[in-house]
Amino acid sequence: MEVESDRYNPLIGRREIVLKVNHLLKSTPSRRDLRARLAEVYRVDASRVYVRSIFTRYGSGESRVRVHVYDGVERALAFEPKYIIERNGGVEFKV
Repeated sequence: MEVESDRYNPLIGRREIVLKVNHLLKSTPSRRDLRARLAEVYRVDASRVYVRSIFTRYGSGESRVRVHVYDGVERALAFEPKYIIERNGGVEFKV
Protein backbone atom coordinates (compact mmCIF):
# COMPACT_ATOMS: atom_id res chain seq x y z
CA MET A 1 0.00 0.00 0.00
CA GLU A 2 1.11 3.51 -0.78
CA VAL A 3 -0.50 6.57 0.78
CA GLU A 4 -1.40 9.19 -1.83
CA SER A 5 -3.00 11.63 0.58
CA ASP A 6 -3.65 11.69 4.31
CA ARG A 7 -5.37 14.61 5.96
CA TYR A 8 -7.09 15.13 9.27
CA ASN A 9 -10.51 16.77 9.38
CA PRO A 10 -10.81 18.27 12.89
CA LEU A 11 -14.42 19.38 12.44
CA ILE A 12 -15.63 15.81 11.88
CA GLY A 13 -12.89 14.05 13.84
CA ARG A 14 -11.52 11.71 11.18
CA ARG A 15 -8.55 11.02 8.96
CA GLU A 16 -9.36 10.99 5.24
CA ILE A 17 -6.91 8.73 3.44
CA VAL A 18 -6.44 7.87 -0.23
CA LEU A 19 -4.31 4.78 -0.89
CA LYS A 20 -2.86 3.07 -3.92
CA VAL A 21 -2.96 -0.71 -3.43
CA ASN A 22 -0.92 -2.95 -5.74
CA HIS A 23 -2.30 -6.46 -6.25
CA LEU A 24 -0.70 -7.62 -9.47
CA LEU A 25 -1.97 -11.05 -10.61
CA LYS A 26 -4.39 -11.17 -7.67
CA SER A 27 -8.00 -10.14 -7.20
CA THR A 28 -9.01 -6.79 -5.77
CA PRO A 29 -8.68 -6.93 -1.97
CA SER A 30 -11.93 -7.12 -0.02
CA ARG A 31 -13.18 -4.35 2.23
CA ARG A 32 -12.86 -6.68 5.22
CA ASP A 33 -9.17 -7.37 4.44
CA LEU A 34 -8.41 -3.70 3.85
CA ARG A 35 -10.25 -2.67 7.00
CA ALA A 36 -8.34 -5.19 9.13
CA ARG A 37 -4.97 -4.25 7.62
CA LEU A 38 -5.55 -0.50 8.01
CA ALA A 39 -6.68 -0.93 11.62
CA GLU A 40 -3.42 -2.75 12.24
CA VAL A 41 -1.30 -0.13 10.46
CA TYR A 42 -2.93 2.87 12.16
CA ARG A 43 -3.22 1.04 15.52
CA VAL A 44 -6.95 1.59 15.95
CA ASP A 45 -9.96 -0.66 16.44
CA ALA A 46 -11.46 -1.93 13.16
CA SER A 47 -14.85 -0.44 14.11
CA ARG A 48 -13.33 3.03 13.56
CA VAL A 49 -12.12 2.29 9.99
CA TYR A 50 -14.49 2.61 7.03
CA VAL A 51 -13.55 1.87 3.41
CA ARG A 52 -15.54 4.35 1.36
CA SER A 53 -14.62 3.15 -2.13
CA ILE A 54 -12.34 0.81 -4.06
CA PHE A 55 -11.71 1.68 -7.70
CA THR A 56 -9.82 -0.74 -9.94
CA ARG A 57 -9.30 -0.08 -13.63
CA TYR A 58 -9.98 -3.09 -15.80
CA GLY A 59 -6.91 -5.22 -16.37
CA SER A 60 -4.68 -3.37 -13.94
CA GLY A 61 -3.28 -4.73 -10.72
CA GLU A 62 -3.71 -1.45 -8.92
CA SER A 63 -6.64 -0.03 -6.97
CA ARG A 64 -7.35 3.38 -5.52
CA VAL A 65 -8.98 3.16 -2.09
CA ARG A 66 -10.67 5.94 -0.09
CA VAL A 67 -10.79 5.36 3.67
CA HIS A 68 -12.05 7.25 6.73
CA VAL A 69 -10.52 6.56 10.15
CA TYR A 70 -12.59 8.12 12.93
CA ASP A 71 -11.56 9.28 16.40
CA GLY A 72 -14.42 7.25 17.89
CA VAL A 73 -17.22 4.89 16.92
CA GLU A 74 -19.85 7.48 17.84
CA ARG A 75 -18.41 9.94 15.30
CA ALA A 76 -18.45 7.26 12.61
CA LEU A 77 -22.12 6.45 13.25
CA ALA A 78 -22.99 10.14 13.13
CA PHE A 79 -21.30 10.85 9.79
CA GLU A 80 -21.09 7.65 7.72
CA PRO A 81 -24.18 6.74 5.67
CA LYS A 82 -25.95 3.54 6.67
CA TYR A 83 -25.04 1.76 3.41
CA ILE A 84 -21.31 2.39 3.99
CA ILE A 85 -21.56 0.98 7.51
CA GLU A 86 -23.34 -2.11 6.15
CA ARG A 87 -20.81 -2.59 3.32
CA ASN A 88 -18.02 -2.58 5.87
CA GLY A 89 -19.63 -5.33 7.91
CA GLY A 90 -21.37 -3.10 10.43
CA VAL A 91 -20.04 -1.87 13.74
CA GLU A 92 -18.47 -4.47 15.99
CA PHE A 93 -18.84 -3.36 19.58
CA LYS A 94 -16.57 -4.99 22.13
CA VAL A 95 -18.06 -5.60 25.54
